[in-house]
Amino acid sequence: MIYNKSLFKLTTTGLQVMGVSLVLCATPTYAKQTHSASGSPQVSISQSTAQAQEQQRKHAEEKTHQTLVPDAATAIKETRNAVEALHKEHHQEALDAIERAIGTLDILLTNHPEEALLPADFSVELIDLAPLEIKAIKEISKAVERSIKNKDYPDSRLLLDILRSEIHIRTYSLALAIYSAALKKAAALLEDKKADESSAVLIRALNTLVIIDQILPIPIINAEVMLKAAEKEHEKDKDIALKLIANARHEIERAKELGYILKSKDAEYDSLEKAIHDVEKQLKANKSISAAVGVLLDKIKAFLKGHLEEKKQFSQKHDH
Repeated sequence: MIYNKSLFKLTTTGLQVMGVSLVLCATPTYAKQTHSASGSPQVSISQSTAQAQEQQRKHAEEKTHQTLVPDAATAIKETRNAVEALHKEHHQEALDAIERAIGTLDILLTNHPEEALLPADFSVELIDLAPLEIKAIKEISKAVERSIKNKDYPDSRLLLDILRSEIHIRTYSLALAIYSAALKKAAALLEDKKADESSAVLIRALNTLVIIDQILPIPIINAEVMLKAAEKEHEKDKDIALKLIANARHEIERAKELGYILKSKDAEYDSLEKAIHDVEKQLKANKSISAAVGVLLDKIKAFLKGHLEEKKQFSQKHDH
């Protein structure tokens, strides 16, 4: 579900932001990373992070697509067909669509007796609006607090959108038992010549679709790319490797300031910070950092996996 917002400017924090769409990517450029020690050109770190983000987005898309139950989507489509037919006062056509949907749902109930929710549709979006600088993030965060305190929720929502740097995975699931019962009720009402009531039941059924959100923080993906680059560079150019590690630390701090590492998970942040410190210490001592980077990358992979497994569920109208 992608919605467009009208063009706006925010100068509350001394920062001008132009927003035209929910999906907007502003990949930061990291300076002094465009040449290796030998002087030969290499892919800039900003290009590398952009490629990694797109790979993660595609992977999430493919993985989520595999979870879909096609018949669940068919039942939803037939429900919409019925609503449209009722709007045109084509009552028999509507009843036929409802009965087809009920038949599909009966098969689903038989094939998925233990499943309360069946994924029917999804979206995967790469949203990267957050400032690169920690100071700017903190200023926007304070502006959010002020607007919420003043109950200026429209501004709050716009400001919160700016504090997003994530791959956002949203799955729309059919609540099987509830949906099936609703359609049977709608069919009975239509047979009793109560078309308006039947239509209302169908619309409510469509509104019971359950939304499940998952998030992959982009700053953590960026940090992973930078650490891998640092490992490749550390024997050729120590200074570049140190700058890459510093950038990785900055990205992890950004993740925390953007709310992707909650206070309840401070230990997780401290663990990542300590692992980066260990990498830096090894490099400054002119030692190989491969083992230390390996430990840190394992922690980052575990962090991303944890975010994927942390699902946020709520019900909302499905607008696809």
